Amino acid sequence: MTLEIRKLTAGYGRKIVLKNVSVPAIAPGSFVGVIGPNAAGKSTLFRTIAGLIKPLAGAVHLDSGPLTHLSRRDRARAIAYMPQAYGCNALLTVFESVLLALKQTSGWRVKADNLHQVSATLSALRLSHLADRGISDLSGGQAQMVAVAQTLVRAPRMVLLDEPTSALDLHHQLSILGSVRAQMKARGTIVMAALHDLNLAAKFCDRLILINQGRILADGTPGEVLGLREIGETYRVNTSLETTRKGSLFVDATLDTHE
Repeated sequence: MTLEIRKLTAGYGRKIVLKNVSVPAIAPGSFVGVIGPNAAGKSTLFRTIAGLIKPLAGAVHLDSGPLTHLSRRDRARAIAYMPQAYGCNALLTVFESVLLALKQTSGWRVKADNLHQVSATLSALRLSHLADRGISDLSGGQAQMVAVAQTLVRAPRMVLLDEPTSALDLHHQLSILGSVRAQMKARGTIVMAALHDLNLAAKFCDRLILINQGRILADGTPGEVLGLREIGETYRVNTSLETTRKGSLFVDATLDTHE
């Protein structure tokens, strides 16, 4: 499966957020980081791909055809979207909430394979110890990790994660992104994740898309994008792209004192 965005314009009512956005084909198994400051258009891009916003112009193509040709059910099966704000029935356990997410796209009769899928997903994300905990008993970070499990359990062809690490400590940021990357590579699933931490983006992503004010400013490998002057200009900071002793990329940033 490949995903391509062609001259996409989208927004809310008369407010245009995305302006003639094009993204060349994203290959199966790619982990793409969408970076940019607050209100850059990242969430609107994800909501449009997920079908929650109708494009004003242009199209999102899955394989060779526009996504608008898919039924709502087929689109939900193909694309899983985890928004910044998510909710879940507080009366459910973690296991039940992930099972419910799975059954939303596969019929309501619970089969043995469904239970195995839920257990395997929780295990892969190192959440098995929370399986019998009530959703209302979780911390904010734990609830966010469960939301990731609810997204991945459906085994979609594409996953959209809008700031999946915003409530997590460093240990769980590395754990979740590492697990997501490994699972999606193995399945050939495309992942697009909106990330604020540029160093996490450099560590886990194959490709970065820099967006600001509804326009794509750069698209390439982390090494290509993070070294551009547009990074500093977009975030209004001074940046330099460094390489650690282990060969990893690292973005060093300071405030622009002349701003």
